[in-house]
Amino acid sequence: METLQVGRAKLTWLNGGVTHLDGGAMFGVVPKALWSRKYPVNEKNQIELRTDPILLQIDGKNFLIETGIGKNKLNEKQKRNFGVLEESNVEQALNQLQLTPSDIDGILMTHLHFDHACGITKWQGDVLVSTFPKAVIYANEIEWNEMRHPNIRSKNTYWEDNWKPIETQVQTYSNELEVVPGLKMVHTGGHSDGHAIILFEDGEESFIHMADIMPTHAHQNKLWVLAYDDFPVTSVHQKEKLMNWGYSKRAWFTFYHDAYYRAILFDEKGEVEKSVKRERYEYI
Repeated sequence: METLQVGRAKLTWLNGGVTHLDGGAMFGVVPKALWSRKYPVNEKNQIELRTDPILLQIDGKNFLIETGIGKNKLNEKQKRNFGVLEESNVEQALNQLQLTPSDIDGILMTHLHFDHACGITKWQGDVLVSTFPKAVIYANEIEWNEMRHPNIRSKNTYWEDNWKPIETQVQTYSNELEVVPGLKMVHTGGHSDGHAIILFEDGEESFIHMADIMPTHAHQNKLWVLAYDDFPVTSVHQKEKLMNWGYSKRAWFTFYHDAYYRAILFDEKGEVEKSVKRERYEYI
């Protein structure tokens, strides 16, 4: 498992499964001739998108950033449509680190779309229960409200199976929440109305997790946003602001979906200075 130390925070990427989604949808109005130079595409015009949670260990606490695609949460049609060739093995990955789901103190949900939230619940017999029973689940209040009351479009991605079993664990916030000193969740909107990003600063070291405003390294161009975005212009403006902040801070940019990079540190000009590449291997 790949790891990264940023100040007093240690990040470890777990195995949350994989999807393959339409490249055109993932790059919006950007022509395929341009985006396909940056990110490989298969014969079905799909790109590989991991759904790998990040274990964030800081100040004696264990947090997860996102929860993966889950296990046995999708039917065969959904697996086919979303290109799910591998389901989550988060519990096995935690076991390799001498941890269990009950050791997770908090879950930082940037948003609650199914590909981020399916791992938040699991089947226990024929009943869905919380995967992480002792964790506080942090989500923006706008996102949490839409999760429970989706509109005609968003009901395809906000699933009751992913919120009913954990509703007593959820803690919401409006604009910004400091989870522990230096670690913040900040509401951005854009990809969804309640989308948030995660910022961490510890002295001169920092990381930024932009979630689906910048899902892969190939989305570095501030104008390259997803067709899935509910508010694409908001995504563009937020992305420009946050990337300028990250460049100026020489912050690590971390990824949940990227199949090739776990994290990249850009210099002040936006050039890659350091990176953590994803190892391709079979998980136990």
